[in-house]
Amino acid sequence: MHRLFVALRPPRPMREALLAAMGDIPGARWQSDDQLHLTLRFIGEVDRHLAEDIAAALGAVSHPSFALRLDGIGCFDRRGRIDALWAGVTPHESVRSLHVTVTRALTRAGVAPEERAFVPHITLARFTRGAEPVSPLPMRTLWPAPIEASFDHFLLYESQLGSSGASYSAIERYPLA
Repeated sequence: MHRLFVALRPPRPMREALLAAMGDIPGARWQSDDQLHLTLRFIGEVDRHLAEDIAAALGAVSHPSFALRLDGIGCFDRRGRIDALWAGVTPHESVRSLHVTVTRALTRAGVAPEERAFVPHITLARFTRGAEPVSPLPMRTLWPAPIEASFDHFLLYESQLGSSGASYSAIERYPLA
């Protein structure tokens, strides 16, 4: 089985700005450089045949390249407990359009549509269950530099879960025109 997702990999200057924004918050498990990405679509566990169909369907995606800018910090919570800290991006129109195009391609390949709303973001940290982060979070000190970067491709990743978190391997690269 393969655990797959489709994502944008921020260029080095954007990743460096994100890494520089990461601070010392108790309970935070900060993402490494290799883990920084903007998920366009989480797919999940699939067999080899569906993985091949997914790779072929994504190869047919046609979408223009675009630029995104880091824009602020936010967090996701579950039942009132902060679960993840993330950096937002703007503008949303281009990345949302790519998300819709990727979703259509995946649906044609046999992947069920996602139930959750799409929120374009790059996860910076996750919080260990039971370890409540500092409240309130020091958002101003974590605010990333407003770096803008061009995106001329997207990637199909495979995720391997381990005791120290997930590791990601890019298995296909798809150009944006």
